[in-house]
Amino acid sequence: MASTGFWPVKSRLKDVIDYAENPDKTIDKRFMDDDLWKTICYAENDRKTDQKMYVSAINCPKQRTYQCMMDTKRRFGKLGGNVAYHGYQSFVTGEVTPEEAHQIGMETARRMWGDEYEIVVTTHLNTDNIHNHIVVNSVSFKTGRKFENHIRDHIRLREISDEVCREQGKSVIPFSHFYGNKKAHWVRQSGQLTHREMLRKDVDEAISKSSTYQAVERYLKGLGYRFERDFRFQYPSVRAEGWRRAVRLESLGKEYSKESIRQKLLENWRKPELYAVVVPSRKRKPLLDLEENLRRAERMDSVTLLFQIFVELLQLSTDEASSQPNSRPISPTMRAEVRKLDRYLEEYHLLCDNDIQSPQDFTAWRESLDSRIASLEQERNSMRLKLRRAKSPDEAAALKEQAKAITKKLVPLRKQRQVAQRIEEDIPKIRGWMEQERAMEMGEGRNTRLR
Repeated sequence: MASTGFWPVKSRLKDVIDYAENPDKTIDKRFMDDDLWKTICYAENDRKTDQKMYVSAINCPKQRTYQCMMDTKRRFGKLGGNVAYHGYQSFVTGEVTPEEAHQIGMETARRMWGDEYEIVVTTHLNTDNIHNHIVVNSVSFKTGRKFENHIRDHIRLREISDEVCREQGKSVIPFSHFYGNKKAHWVRQSGQLTHREMLRKDVDEAISKSSTYQAVERYLKGLGYRFERDFRFQYPSVRAEGWRRAVRLESLGKEYSKESIRQKLLENWRKPELYAVVVPSRKRKPLLDLEENLRRAERMDSVTLLFQIFVELLQLSTDEASSQPNSRPISPTMRAEVRKLDRYLEEYHLLCDNDIQSPQDFTAWRESLDSRIASLEQERNSMRLKLRRAKSPDEAAALKEQAKAITKKLVPLRKQRQVAQRIEEDIPKIRGWMEQERAMEMGEGRNTRLR
């Protein structure tokens, strides 16, 4: 199996420049683009390619790759910006021979860029994983068009590499959404939904319980969304608090186009149960209910109470809670934080264990914690200084044990300090989210029918 990727070569190569060898002395450096030259030199490094046995070029002679690429840039007057693209194709240990790896790399590069761009392909043997380096001129020798480097190009390179590997009888890595959106990949890995998946689920629910565009709008607004362009426009779009930009409903899939939604709503006209559907958000008000129940016995300025309400609110969005009849999901912003529930529980337990209520209590506890850590660190440093002047092995061993004992005490205290630092960062964010949730719930009127 092979993993792939590429990145633009800009004003400077990062780590790759440090490994570049000196360029060929027969070429006058005064007429060179330094970064493009170093990229090619790194890819052709003799020690990594077994004396250039595995160096090939496409659309230019391999002895003059640099000159050909620069001639193309000069011909079209495109010497600035990204000077090249540096790609890699790495194989699992022991699956390919150098010859096979080089053949796969050549075919992959030819299918990906071979129609328009000059390319150098080298196979490096200096690590346990045989891997190819692919250097692509950023300017097309045919049209002068610069390669644009879109996300879809990275996915296409992966697909071409997999296709060539299969043809050669090699394994491939199962497809992962990581290649399209890294943040979305890690959200899914945590077992949660991305905000687009969450929106898709909520839109499906709204459509299933509505028979008009207006009813869909009211339903989604009740869940915490707001319409930036409603169904009066050709492309309606919605947004939730904390989202950078609005999401056009049609971008969720063809079935969410305005016309597709209209067809589903027309079908719903024949469902009598929709005549008395109530917006779920108006059945219950989770945050206001929690605050009413908890504040009767708690101090209003309690930091611990803030975290308690927040954690219980997040727990309402777990699969178990949301499956209950008549449950109303909290806003998309709050639901996005469910994946961090373990983190917030750790912070809440720290506050409870140390009986922290007010912000003043928290500040005093932090100062006491910092003082204890500083005192232990000073004591351990003193032990280490004595260790340097130990007069016998027994004395040295005793001092080492004492230093280890202090370190053992420091570990949990430092962990508490890390959690405390997170609490300081999270308090203003949580308060902001709670204010938004509270305003949304208080802004809702009495229960109203969808039709």
